Amino acid sequence: MSNTLSILTFLPLLGALLVALIPARQALLLRAAGIVTALAALAFSLVLAVQYDRAAGSLQYVEQFAWIPSLHIEYYLAADGLSLLLLVLTGIVTLFALLALGARSTKLGVSLILVLETTLFGTFTALNFIHWFLFYELSLVPAFFLIRMGGSAKATAAATQFFIYTLFAGFAMLLGFLAIHQATATFNLTDLAALAHNEKLGHALSDAFPGLATHINLLVFGGIFLGLAVKVPVVPFHTWLPDAYTEAPAPVSMLLTGLLSKMGVYGFLRLLFPLFPGLMRHLAWPLFGFALVTIIYAALAALAQKDLKRIVAYSSINHLGYCLLGLFAASAVLPGVGGADPAAAMNGVLLQIFNHGLTAAALFCFIGFIELRSGGLRGLNDFGGLRDAAPVLAGLMGIALFSSLGLPGLNGFPGEFLIFKGTFALAAWPAALAAIGLFVTAVFLLTLIERVFTGPLDSRWLTFPDLTAGERFTVAPAIALMFIVGICPQILIALFNQTVLHLLR
Repeated sequence: MSNTLSILTFLPLLGALLVALIPARQALLLRAAGIVTALAALAFSLVLAVQYDRAAGSLQYVEQFAWIPSLHIEYYLAADGLSLLLLVLTGIVTLFALLALGARSTKLGVSLILVLETTLFGTFTALNFIHWFLFYELSLVPAFFLIRMGGSAKATAAATQFFIYTLFAGFAMLLGFLAIHQATATFNLTDLAALAHNEKLGHALSDAFPGLATHINLLVFGGIFLGLAVKVPVVPFHTWLPDAYTEAPAPVSMLLTGLLSKMGVYGFLRLLFPLFPGLMRHLAWPLFGFALVTIIYAALAALAQKDLKRIVAYSSINHLGYCLLGLFAASAVLPGVGGADPAAAMNGVLLQIFNHGLTAAALFCFIGFIELRSGGLRGLNDFGGLRDAAPVLAGLMGIALFSSLGLPGLNGFPGEFLIFKGTFALAAWPAALAAIGLFVTAVFLLTLIERVFTGPLDSRWLTFPDLTAGERFTVAPAIALMFIVGICPQILIALFNQTVLHLLR
């Protein structure tokens, strides 16, 4: 039995323990230890992705043994193309955030980021629900303290709101899976998916709860949906996000938007979609409603903001709404029915997960650079003309903004294109309405570029420094990836295409 996934999962935790042993005054050593650990984890995840048998598209690198047999809890790790995509994304964004932390690196901050990385690796590889749920919920602890590192009373309030919302939602999901366990005597996600595929899971729930036979499937579905919807977040369960993203330090916001939100989308793909395919088809139009409200409301909210971080925070919700749109479209129609092909929409969803994680993290990184140079200012109307003072900053952040806008040739385009291509064939009206979000996104992102970088340069910013060599090194890999994935998206699609076909079987 291979134990490669266990090594990957706990490698950042070992790095965090190493950082904890380094004296706090050794700031350079603390930072180096964190970066080396994150670099090793990224390299390990890339090796697993390269060695993965893509043609099979099945679960590989399996580790499975009894953990608490009396409760049907197993230590069960495995990875397919979906998992590996998110493992690589986790490695990239974690390293990116540690590099962006720069001179602000502290023992606590670096340790918490590495602990968070362990919980993310665990979430994306665990296939027994209790095993998965432990990592999913434990991620709240380092995230809570990282948000509080903002230092203000607002940061503490935002961290508390984040923790309470997601903890309560997780409790609702746990209740749903306890009901499933009562009916099936297993927490094994692959076994549960097989039961659902054979249309036995719904019957088992009805038989186990005869008094609720007509409603139990909907109640369990609702509990799991709530647990994941808060994490994504889906409007109207999003209210914790703008404050958390705004009040957290920029490198922490990078982790929140780049990785933690992906845990929710991953949960939809790994839990809800395989276990309740029939119910998702039956509820397609209400689910489309959630996706459309998330897309359009978040875009309009971003348009109304004056704080750069809040603009990107709402933009993040908007872009995740496209993931939901494609996912719900793919679940609405059986493969091959009426000539529909949900694989295009689902491939777009997975591409969008990766691309949004990379681009949104880069945008928060750039906003952090602006904050450092302006004494904490980040208002939409605080600047103007920065292109003249800092042309490299303006150019590189412009690339990230156009990537978020979905400009062809950059990574934001292929994911959105495939989502809309697939969704139009499956559900034309939701796709047409969602296009409103694309238009509004273009308006607020172009407004940001105009207000911050063009026009006359305010006299306050005549000496506004451009990016240093270290900062250019920090963002250069992300910018390069935006072009690489934008031009050759098949590099990623080849990793998960067969897994998508397995999900849709």
